[in-house]
Amino acid sequence: TLGATAAYHAKEDDVVRAVLAATKGEGADLVMEVVGATPTVQLAISVARKGGRIGLVGNLAPQVEFPLQAVVTRELSVFGSCAIAGEYPEALEAIAAGEIAVRPLISALVPLAEGAGWFARLKAGKEPLLKVILTP
Repeated sequence: TLGATAAYHAKEDDVVRAVLAATKGEGADLVMEVVGATPTVQLAISVARKGGRIGLVGNLAPQVEFPLQAVVTRELSVFGSCAIAGEYPEALEAIAAGEIAVRPLISALVPLAEGAGWFARLKAGKEPLLKVILTP
C-alpha cells in the first residue's frame, strides 16, 4: 500500500541474489541503509549497481567495517543523513495533504507511561512492530 514492489528479509532471503534478479543483474540505483551496523552497510553496498548511490541513515554502531574497494571500484556515491536539514515544514505539509501515508507505519499509539514496556517489546523483536508513538 505504500508503493514497494518487493521486500526481502536478510535472515530468510538471499538479498543480493534477489536484488540482482529483480534488476536484471544490474543492482539497485539507490539503496537506503537505515540500521547502521556493519552487516547492513555491507549488504547495502553489495546490492547497489555500478555508479549507484548509497544513503546511510542508520546510526546504531559508532564504527562499521566499510568495504572501500567495492565503493571505489564500482564508483558508488555514498551520502549520509542525520536529523534534519530544514525539510520538516514541507514533510508535515505533505503528510497533512495526504501525499505521504503515515498511518500504515504506526504499530501503536500508547501513553508515555507505558513507554518502557513498549521499548522492551520493540527490542525483543518478537512482534511485527514498526513505529510506536508515545503520547503524553
